[in-house]
Amino acid sequence: MENISLRPADPDRDFEEIGNLFLLEQGELALETDLMVDYEIHKERIFCLTVAESEQGELLGFNWATQNRFDGNQAYFFIIVKPEYRLQGVGHLLYENIEHAAQKRHIKRLEVTIQDTCSKCRAFAEKRAYTEEAHFIELALDLHAFDEQACNEITIRLKKEGFEFTSMEVLGNAEGAQRKLYLLNNSTSMEKIVPDDHHVWLFFEDFQKKVCQTDWYNPAGQIVAIDTITGNWAAMSAITRYQGSNYAHNLHTGVDKRYLGRNLAQATLSLALRYARDVLAVKSVHTDENVENLPALSLYKNLGYVQMPGTLVMKKVLG
Repeated sequence: MENISLRPADPDRDFEEIGNLFLLEQGELALETDLMVDYEIHKERIFCLTVAESEQGELLGFNWATQNRFDGNQAYFFIIVKPEYRLQGVGHLLYENIEHAAQKRHIKRLEVTIQDTCSKCRAFAEKRAYTEEAHFIELALDLHAFDEQACNEITIRLKKEGFEFTSMEVLGNAEGAQRKLYLLNNSTSMEKIVPDDHHVWLFFEDFQKKVCQTDWYNPAGQIVAIDTITGNWAAMSAITRYQGSNYAHNLHTGVDKRYLGRNLAQATLSLALRYARDVLAVKSVHTDENVENLPALSLYKNLGYVQMPGTLVMKKVLG
């Protein structure tokens, strides 16, 4: 395709169409207001946000590259091109734009997430020396198939053993409870395959801002299990329904390592599923999981989750 031009994206002018492209490519609604919020939060680390245009001024695609907040040597990016303009050089120009910007910023490693069913996406990445770093699959549960009785029996047993099942809403969602939720999120291992020294948030205030103060955070959907004998927060399962979605999303289920093997993950997750069905009024729940996390995948399978297409994390070390 001839006469492709690149220019910096203008949030006011371009975010509505960029949001539509996110929906087209990823099946997730990215509202213009949501993109604006994300842009404002991360704009100091966004080093490349560019649109490709035709000679007539039509937006053909865009890129969006952000420096990792924990490691300035790393960055992740998106490139989405309208289907009718793919394989015409648009994606190539947008990618070259990112790599050039990354080198100017002295970034050493780039990461991109692609659909695992998109062979052309993988070929595009591998042609540019990207290799697979991780594979995540999506799982979905039809709540009509949820065997609540078996989970109730586990919960009843655990209550007799001294565990209290409650929610952040019942606990008042005050700062003290949020701090305990932060520590539990940061340390639980049920659904994560990460180094022991890896942390998702920089510190509590970072967690509070990026979780507890967001629109999607639902205190009633933050289910926790507390050991009443020691006072330890032993397990959790967080669930929400994103704006514009017709299903709920299980964000994280985790168990303190001291309490593994006691079915606490199944108990807290089942309570979260019941909340999704009875209060959020959805018919299904989705989540995603690393294919290497066999205990988590076994739990989901036992609860009736069905595997769906997922994503690949591809990475490249820049020369």
